[in-house]
Parts: sequence; C-alpha cells; structure tokens
Amino acid sequence: MKRRDLLTLAAAATLPAAAEALRRPWPKGQATPPLTMPGFEGPAWSLAEAKGRPVLLNFWASWCEPCRAEMPSLELLAQRHEAEGLLVLAVNHRETDAAIRRFLQTMPISLPILRDTDGATSRSFGVRIFPTSVLIARDGRAAFSVIGELDWTGAQARQWIAPLL
Repeated sequence: MKRRDLLTLAAAATLPAAAEALRRPWPKGQATPPLTMPGFEGPAWSLAEAKGRPVLLNFWASWCEPCRAEMPSLELLAQRHEAEGLLVLAVNHRETDAAIRRFLQTMPISLPILRDTDGATSRSFGVRIFPTSVLIARDGRAAFSVIGELDWTGAQARQWIAPLL
C-alpha cells in the first residue's frame, strides 16, 4: 500500500466527520517554526515577511479527497477576508510540478501554492494528517491548527478565525 493511501486511511480512522474538524491549540512554549518556501510557479515566500497579518497555512496534497473538497471554501475565505489582511496559502506536500498542474486543471484556484518538496515543513508544523491548517496570528505566532476537512465559510470556522482578524 502506498504511503499516501496509509495517510488517508489513518485520517479516516482517527478523525471525526468533516463537519467535526478537530481544533488544537498550538502547544504552549513551542515556537512557531521559521518558514521560507518556494512558490509553485511564483516567488518564494517567507512567514517573517507576513508579520502583522493573520496567515492560514493549509497543508494538502492532490491525492487527498478531503483536501480537494475543502479547497473551494478556502478560496472563498481568502476572498472574504482579504481586506482584513488574511493570507491563505496552500502548502503542497511532496508532489511534483506535474501533479500540481494536473490538480489545477481540474480545480483551478487562485490561492498561492507553496512547495513542501521534502515534507520538512509539514513535519516542523506537526502535520501528520491531511488536510491540516495552521493559523498564525498577526504577531507571527501559531495560534492553533485545524485537523481534517472544514467548511471554511461555515459558522464554526468563522468563530475560530474571528479573533485572529
């Protein structure tokens, strides 16, 4: 069985239904990992440059069905809160340029895509299940993570995000 299939099975076995995504506070005393990543067909991006703005890092892969399912709501979230400075970034986990292009042909998105080519960034942020989103406050510190698929336009997401805006 392929590694990605095992990750998907693990997610299905350990997570509640998509409507019940799990919110975990960032561990007290744990620093937010530094982050500088190459962009997919775009410039590199650094978390340090975003200080002063809230950031949502969505860790995803094209083979992950829940990742694909939540992508349109992430796009809407980014559009709705752009004026408040929210940055929504899609961090692709260990896929080739060709795989990302195929994904974009079936689901064109305008979110900036960052490349976690070796999985080191996912590991440094404690990502073990896809999708996982890490929300970072304006001060540059991680506030919490959301594990599993979430409707980012729904009431639960609005409640979680409002304090960061």
